[in-house]
Amino acid sequence: MFIPKHYRRLKRAPQVILPKDIGMIIAYTGVDKNSVCLDAGTGSGWLAVSLARICKKVTTYDVREDFIKVAEKNKAMENLDNLVIKHGDFTKKIDERDVDLVTLDMPNSEKGIRNAYRALKEGGRIAGYLPQMEQVKRFVGKLEKFGFKDTITFEIIARDMLVRKEGMRPSTKGVWHTAYLVFAEK
Repeated sequence: MFIPKHYRRLKRAPQVILPKDIGMIIAYTGVDKNSVCLDAGTGSGWLAVSLARICKKVTTYDVREDFIKVAEKNKAMENLDNLVIKHGDFTKKIDERDVDLVTLDMPNSEKGIRNAYRALKEGGRIAGYLPQMEQVKRFVGKLEKFGFKDTITFEIIARDMLVRKEGMRPSTKGVWHTAYLVFAEK
């Protein structure tokens, strides 16, 4: 799968959220230059960096210091003063309130929904990045318990095409399944 140049220069440690999914997160949450975002499960920071490129402020949490070091390098490389990277467990304690978007990309993301609900303003959006269907079921069930509305789930498949003189056909290479994206509104 083709990765745009501005992503190829970013460092990677754990698996990253790819541009095909980042684009959907941005499109389906409606974040913009006035948005304040909260991210849990920083990893290499690709999503946090992408959000910080367009949003007013982004705060991201991770429990792993080795991942935070990689994300800090990516933040510095992109010169993003509006990105705050915190070492901590999002499911335990957060200080942020009145945010427009919370993204959850961590094991047992459903455990972060309580703090996401507290942090979101009314009408704010939550986005879950969940690799397995069983995770989606737990996540959506927890969203329902907290009264989130307009829940929708997607799987984004991007297929590269080979365009040649002899003819065009789908490539046999590519990234098919990455995760399921779940969106809902407070």
